[in-house]
Amino acid sequence: MDLELAGKVAVVTGASKGIGLAVTRALVEEGARVVAGARTTDTLDGLDGVLAVSVDLVAPDGPGLLVRKAIDAHGRVDVLVNNVGAVRLRLDGFLATSDDEFDWAMRVNFFTTLRATRAAVPAMIDQGDGAIVNVASVNAFFEPDAGTIDYGAAKAAVLNLSKSLAQELGPKGVRVNCVSPGPVATDLWLGDHGVAATVAQASGLNRDAARDTVLAGIGGLATGRLTTPEEVATLVALLASGRTANVTGANFVIDGGLIKTT
Repeated sequence: MDLELAGKVAVVTGASKGIGLAVTRALVEEGARVVAGARTTDTLDGLDGVLAVSVDLVAPDGPGLLVRKAIDAHGRVDVLVNNVGAVRLRLDGFLATSDDEFDWAMRVNFFTTLRATRAAVPAMIDQGDGAIVNVASVNAFFEPDAGTIDYGAAKAAVLNLSKSLAQELGPKGVRVNCVSPGPVATDLWLGDHGVAATVAQASGLNRDAARDTVLAGIGGLATGRLTTPEEVATLVALLASGRTANVTGANFVIDGGLIKTT
């Protein structure tokens, strides 16, 4: 299926690894020109159709700088994928999670999305067309314990913002949707400072056992495996496409069957 993305200009945040890198590759494969922002961009070197921008997206002016690079280079922004984010696993509960830690989670996961969107929307309104896809998380509405309490609150804010903007911007031709992954095979789960490693260090289990224990503790995955970054990227590309031009204000869950309720 042609996703009608050939020649479109897409901005992707947090584009150097994991879901962001997979999204960048998926959009390029569909013919889009991608302006890819991340703190380090080595993994983006040599990718045709990609303008890599080294930028601190948590800095107040970072997201705006990235969007301006896209407009300066290509004259427009058709797609914005707000992917940048991070989580620190909280093993000691709510009372041990300070204001500073909630502030960190909001700055990394919510304000990056807010600022990039604020920078891109005027160009999209001028064009009368645009698609924004925000990578949220099942933790926006699924919190079985306090392990991701600050991250979940920040992602819930992303989801709420997206719903509001979809209503405001829909009449102006701009669509806003979310993708909410469950556990994904990225550094967030499998890296040296990810969920498996953190729980393994605290419990004395090896990483594989720690990962399986955490997944079982939150209800397990019906598919029996983590989602791949490429599977998330496929969903993002579809929502960025004109093929889904009347989809807005939606949140698509991709979690291997983690969420059991309707």
